[in-house]
Amino acid sequence: MSSLRILVVDDQELIRESLSIVLNMEEDIEVIGMAENGRVAVELCERQQPDVVLMDIHMPEMDGIVATRLIKNNWPQIRVIILTTFQELDYVVDALDIGAEGYLLKAIHPKDLATGIRLVNRGGTLISPNMARMMASQLKQNEPKSLNHGLSEREQQVLECLAQGLSNRETAEKLFLSEGTVKNYISSIYSKLDVRDRLQAVKKARDEGIVRN
Repeated sequence: MSSLRILVVDDQELIRESLSIVLNMEEDIEVIGMAENGRVAVELCERQQPDVVLMDIHMPEMDGIVATRLIKNNWPQIRVIILTTFQELDYVVDALDIGAEGYLLKAIHPKDLATGIRLVNRGGTLISPNMARMMASQLKQNEPKSLNHGLSEREQQVLECLAQGLSNRETAEKLFLSEGTVKNYISSIYSKLDVRDRLQAVKKARDEGIVRN
């Protein structure tokens, strides 16, 4: 059985050498090259066509995100695992969005890294559990606000009436509320939309698709 051919990309020589030593101990894995930045990584991918690239993010000359984009555009069959110490969610999203098959922290156990490489080579997607939790948490936090700024169903109805040009009295009659209650809802709407008056509220609601008309 032929070995998995790996390219290790990192601007720190110690990390490149350490990863190479660890991975070459695996019977079915062979490190065929090392690169100190994204530019060299792209050149080596063109010449050597590795199966999997272990890609650092922050490097001089060309960072890992740009290099990954170039590699995936030119050789989509080459699989890329982003390997970094940085845990910012934006990097995960960027890397996966441009086609990287995995994202792992450098602190991962060598055996887990080897297992991850095999998984990605078989067509799987690899992301560390804490990253998955962070992404799920952020999506959960952003979803309600991105849809309607947290407006309640009744506030949404009042906002629809504002967009239709109804007065407070007309809104109250339509929704079977008192005028005082309508005023309270409007104050809450202004606060949630971060606007000062009725015109701003209606404009923002229309621009963001919160109201239909």
